[in-house]
Amino acid sequence: MTLRNSEVADLLDLLGSLSELDGAVVYKVLAYRKAAERIRAAPESVERMAAEGRLTDLPDIGATIATKVAEIRATGTMAALERLRAVYPDGIVEVMAVPGVGPKTAKRLLAELGVDSPASLQAACESGQVRALKGLGAKKEATILEALKAGGSPRKHAILLDQALERAEALVVLLRAEAGCQAAEIAGSLRRRKEMIGDVDLVAAADDPTPLLRRFAEHPGVQDVLALGEAKASVVLHDGLQVDLRVIDPAQWGSLLQHFTGSKAHNVALRERARAQGLSLSEHGFAPLDGGTPVPCATEAEVYSTLGLAWIPPELRENQGELDAAAANALPRLVTLSELRGDLHAHSDASDGRASVAVMAAAALARGLEYLTITDHSKAVGMGIGLDAEETLANMERVQAAAVPLLAAGFRLLSGIEVDILPGGTLDLPDQVLERLDWVVASAHGTRGQTGAELTASMIAAAEHPSVDVIAHPTGRLLGGREAYDLDVEALIAACARTGTFLEVNANPRRLDLRPEHVRAAIRAGVGICISSDAHHAEGLDVLRYGVDCARRGWATAEDIVNTRSWADLQVLRKASRRRP
Repeated sequence: MTLRNSEVADLLDLLGSLSELDGAVVYKVLAYRKAAERIRAAPESVERMAAEGRLTDLPDIGATIATKVAEIRATGTMAALERLRAVYPDGIVEVMAVPGVGPKTAKRLLAELGVDSPASLQAACESGQVRALKGLGAKKEATILEALKAGGSPRKHAILLDQALERAEALVVLLRAEAGCQAAEIAGSLRRRKEMIGDVDLVAAADDPTPLLRRFAEHPGVQDVLALGEAKASVVLHDGLQVDLRVIDPAQWGSLLQHFTGSKAHNVALRERARAQGLSLSEHGFAPLDGGTPVPCATEAEVYSTLGLAWIPPELRENQGELDAAAANALPRLVTLSELRGDLHAHSDASDGRASVAVMAAAALARGLEYLTITDHSKAVGMGIGLDAEETLANMERVQAAAVPLLAAGFRLLSGIEVDILPGGTLDLPDQVLERLDWVVASAHGTRGQTGAELTASMIAAAEHPSVDVIAHPTGRLLGGREAYDLDVEALIAACARTGTFLEVNANPRRLDLRPEHVRAAIRAGVGICISSDAHHAEGLDVLRYGVDCARRGWATAEDIVNTRSWADLQVLRKASRRRP
C-alpha cells in the first residue's frame, strides 16, 4: 500500500507532541514538527524520494529524520514513538487533538486532574475542575466542552492558505499550458483567500475537456484519482489535499467561475436578487423563472451586470454588505501588494532570525520596498533569544551603521524592537531605550496567566504607551494550532483609535492576525493598519502577499494601510511623540 506524505507527517507530528509531553528539549520537538511540515508540503511522494535516496534534498530533513521515515516505511511506525505510547495513555493523543487543548494543556490536565481521555476531559469540564487551573478559566473550559460535545476531536483535515495556493497555482500553470485550454482559474474558498482550506476547486474552459482532465489526473503530485469523468476529475495529492477540477465550454466560463467561487451565502443572496428580477441563476447561467434554457455568461462581470451590480472582488463575497455596495457602485478599491512601500516588522540574527541585517535589507530592496524596520525580540519572549536594554541599543547601532550605505539607493533601514507586553501593560524595556528607536512593535507572547479581562487591560495599557507604534498579532492565534487569546478585540480597537496606535495584520500564514472582521472594524474606527511580514529570514518577506489577502478580506484600501506610504508621509499618521524625520 502506498504511503501518503500526510500519513508520514502525522506520525512525525505525533512524535513531536508526545516528545513535548515527555519533556524533550525544544529543538528536538521543533525538528520533528518542521520535518512534518516539510514532508506534508512536499510536491511529490516522500516514499518515492526516500526509496531513491533523495529525501534529504528537502529543507529541514537530515539523516535522523530520513532514518525515521525509513522506519515508517518498513514498519508503519517508529520505535521512539512506540516507547512514548507505552508511557502515555492512548487517550491523551485524542485529548491533545481537542480544539483549545494542545500538548501543553493536555500535559497539565493529565498531571493535575488525571485526564487521560476525551471522556474524562468532558467530566472534568462539567464538574468545573478545568476552570480551577491557573491560566485556563471558565471561558477556556466552556470552549473545550463545546468542542467535545460537537465532536471536536479529531480536527478536520485542512491546510494553510499558502500551502494550498502553492499546490493550486502549480496545477493552474499546468492546465494553462495545455493547447486546448482557453482559461483556468482557482475557485472556491481558496480564491476568496480563506485562512484554512479544506479542499481546492479549480475550473477550466476548453472545447474538448478530455486532454485537460487526463493531464490533471496524471500530474506527479497526484496520489489517488477519485473520479475521472467527461467534465470533472477529483484527485488527492500526496499531502492528503483533495482537488476537484471542472472543465466547461468557454461560453459558460463566467457563470461557472462565479458559482464555484462562492461563498454559499453570497450565492444565495445573488439568487434572491435574480428571483426579484424574474430570473433563475445557477452555474449554467440565467433563465426565466417560468422555465427555459439557461443563458450562460462568458465572464463574471456579465453575471453581476445582469443583476445591476458592479463586479465584486472574490475576497468580499461573503454576504457582508458587498451586494448593496456593488449596487451603489460603492465597492472599495482594495489594497494590492504592489502598493506596499515598506515592511515594519522583521527580525535578524540578533534574536531568532536566520539572516543578518544586511541580508534582510538587501532582500527588501530586491523586492521593491523602500524601507524595512528590524524589530528583534526583547528578552521576555523567552527561549534565550531576546535582547535586554544594553543589547537593544547595541543592535540599534548596528542597524544604523548598516543603513548608511543604503541611503544612496534610496532605501531606509530602520531600527526597532518587538517588545513584550507584560502583565499590567508594563513593557519589557525601559522608556529611555524605547524612545530612541525608530519603531516600536508591542506584542504579547502568551497570556502569562492573565484572564481575558487582564490581558485586554494589559494590551490597552501598551497602546497608551507614548513609545508604542503598533500592537502586533494581537489575538496570538496560530492557525491549525493555538486558539486565539481570550481578548476583547473591540476594546483594543477603541483604545488604538483613541491613542493613535496602529494595529498589525501579521502576514505569516500561520497567524493572519488581525482577522478580516477585525480589520474591517478597525478601519471603521479610524485605526491605521500595518501589513507586516514578521519575517525571520530573507524569503520570509514574501509572505506579505498573504497579509494583503487578509486585509482585502477586511475591505481595506491603500489609504487604510499605513505602509503604503513613504516613510516621510507615514510620519504624519503617527503619535506626535513618535514622528521621525
